[in-house]
Amino acid sequence: MLTLVIDIGNTFTKIAVFDNAGLLKVEQYQQTGNNEINNFIRNYKIARVIISSVKTDKQHWQTLLEDKFTVTYFNSSITAGINNHYKTPNTLGADRLAAVIGAHELYPGKNNIVISGGTCITYDFIDAGANYFGGSISPGLNMRYKAVNHYTSALPLIEPDKTFTAAYGNDTASAITSGVQNGVKYELEGFINEYIKTTTGYNIILSGGDSIFFDTLLKNSIFAPYIKIEPYLVLKGLNAAIQKHND
Repeated sequence: MLTLVIDIGNTFTKIAVFDNAGLLKVEQYQQTGNNEINNFIRNYKIARVIISSVKTDKQHWQTLLEDKFTVTYFNSSITAGINNHYKTPNTLGADRLAAVIGAHELYPGKNNIVISGGTCITYDFIDAGANYFGGSISPGLNMRYKAVNHYTSALPLIEPDKTFTAAYGNDTASAITSGVQNGVKYELEGFINEYIKTTTGYNIILSGGDSIFFDTLLKNSIFAPYIKIEPYLVLKGLNAAIQKHND
């Protein structure tokens, strides 16, 4: 059975086709419309659709899908077997919930630290018993660079330099790079250290657009052996959610 899975994020919309648990095709778009949707699904006999969105407004192309398919909108009531202890589940970001569902589906019976790097960096933890209590949200890599420029009168807007490895900068540009990227590195290590204080046996699952960069930041750390890169974790979580929801 083919499932169309759509994740509407702050910057990109990611669209995938799954055959049961198998990922057949995935694309991402900054601008999404009827043409993109039609072209994407043209060669597939879609049986069901699930849509997740971090936005409150409905996208115009969703009407096209509603006319053709039964569409399920992902929400906090679709937990796919995890125990959601979040104090305000209705305010929990759909992408964060889908990510922890995906982590539990891929690595059941494990303690999973889920770190997603996109517009924001999110840190979430689901334990071996499928219990989720919450997490943290901090500014993403590009947001930090933009904030340094926006909230000062003299500091320039610098692009991320994913080859930068120095401990400090020796001019203004490299000082900003050091501050932002080393800051992210120390933040990653700090959050992971906090989680593992009460955890034995764990995975560190990196997802989102900056997952490869985060892996680079952590490759020489003591955490490197525990890292799993899952760039499509949210999509896989949504696919697991709709399968278990229908079952």
